[in-house]
Amino acid sequence: MASDRLSSLEQAAWEGFLRTHDRLWRAMEAGLAQVNVSMAEYSVLALLGAAGPKGMRMSDLAERRLMSSGGFTRLADRLERRGLIERKRSASDGRGFDAILTSEGRALMRRAWRQHHSDLQGLFFSRLDEDSLRCLADVWARLDPSAGTETEANAGRSGRG
Repeated sequence: MASDRLSSLEQAAWEGFLRTHDRLWRAMEAGLAQVNVSMAEYSVLALLGAAGPKGMRMSDLAERRLMSSGGFTRLADRLERRGLIERKRSASDGRGFDAILTSEGRALMRRAWRQHHSDLQGLFFSRLDEDSLRCLADVWARLDPSAGTETEANAGRSGRG
């Protein structure tokens, strides 16, 4: 019969993940606050920066941010009021809207990226060697529900699973 308790290793791994996530999130958010950007705002600005001058569909942004459409709309409203993004009717079908970074949005995104990158280096990457990073990347890939059978097949081939 399976136990309803976590083993000491499972408990240590889970609690370590939760504590580390919380500590890193708070530190990263505090760093971004110095440039007047929240983590949620930064993630949208970064996605739009990567998308280039054509921007992204609002629905795609909401999906990538793992937010409800209502929650994302409020976030986009806030970014638009700040002059950081512009929404335009989609040229591809005219039904949806695309979000595009304004020049002010690009400038803020660059400042926020520099802060975020510096914080990531100091809080995370500088503390891990390449083997540890590979191991973590493998763990996140294995836990990704969209990876499905490909990840499971790779885990089976490597003798882990």
